[in-house]
Amino acid sequence: MRPCFTWNIGRRSLELGPRTLVMGVVNVTPDSFSDAGLHFEPGAAVEHGIRLLDEGADILDIGGESTRPGAHAGEEPAVSAEEELRRILPVIAGVKRVRPEAVISIDTYKAAVAREAVKWGAEIVNDISGFGWDPEMARTVAELGCGVVLLHTRGRPQEWRTLPPLEDVVGTVKRDLAAIAERAMSVGVAREKIVLDPGFGFGKNFEQNHPLLARFAEFQELGFPLLAGVSRKSFIRKLTARPGSLPEPAQRVAGSVAAAVICVLGGAHIVRVHDVAETIQAVAVADITLSIRD
Repeated sequence: MRPCFTWNIGRRSLELGPRTLVMGVVNVTPDSFSDAGLHFEPGAAVEHGIRLLDEGADILDIGGESTRPGAHAGEEPAVSAEEELRRILPVIAGVKRVRPEAVISIDTYKAAVAREAVKWGAEIVNDISGFGWDPEMARTVAELGCGVVLLHTRGRPQEWRTLPPLEDVVGTVKRDLAAIAERAMSVGVAREKIVLDPGFGFGKNFEQNHPLLARFAEFQELGFPLLAGVSRKSFIRKLTARPGSLPEPAQRVAGSVAAAVICVLGGAHIVRVHDVAETIQAVAVADITLSIRD
């Protein structure tokens, strides 16, 4: 059973639970792990975003800095706030010009970027650091009154390949997410504005993602709506590799869709994906299965 929530994202709300919402990824970076800068130019990014909306995306998640494993982020950002804004603001404006009612999320851990992006029309801040990398972010989001996705991450991208494994990854992520949500609410972020993401990848090694999939339903105990971002992740590459070859990100569609469905059946309210059309079909099947269970 998947509980229902009303997600307050500022000037409007989204109903979470009756069906799975699909968040389409728009990377405005030259070094994204998934598309290698394919949509770095603003016009191409806007076109891609509109295409994802046409395919059925409920939300567009626009990001201007890659946080793939090995990238610098947090204390020493590889991309300044000014450069990040230069990349993403024309894309937000372009999408809003064509689709004024589009729901836009800004994928950033920087308060200055979040503040400006919301001015330009973003209604959700997706912070992969869970308010951990910019001390101003929590209060900024509280002041903005927008929706927020708080993601669990261990360490920083440049450290991810060398972090020791966790003995109990699900238990650790649950405890950490509960603490992250509590800190956010303590500075004024309303509970109904928060969505939690266990952070597939993000400092967990390949095998540690498997329990997150298998036991995803346990995150419902936190009492918040849940987002799952499994699309094209490296652990899917390893699971689906054939002898002598590793599938490139764009070749991980079937594995990504399968992982998204597992998360939906475990209670995910939103899935963040690169391949919207394929995921839309799959989660429709998962949703009807959930409705019959209920």
